[in-house]
Amino acid sequence: MKFSEGDRVSWATSQGRTQGKIVEQKTKDFTFSGQKFTASEDEPAYIVQSEKTDAKAAHKGSALRKLKN
Repeated sequence: MKFSEGDRVSWATSQGRTQGKIVEQKTKDFTFSGQKFTASEDEPAYIVQSEKTDAKAAHKGSALRKLKN
């Protein structure tokens, strides 16, 4: 599934599921918080921002679930 900036999504964390919004889409390989991620036009990765903590994280689209706004 493809997402757009501003979409509300949820994802799994070690504390359970959390939710936030897409702040950026990546279509080329990148490094985030010292971790390497692969991304392409066909399988983009996303930078998400938590609604609870404002912390940002990177996830593949397959790890995200779209929420209703």
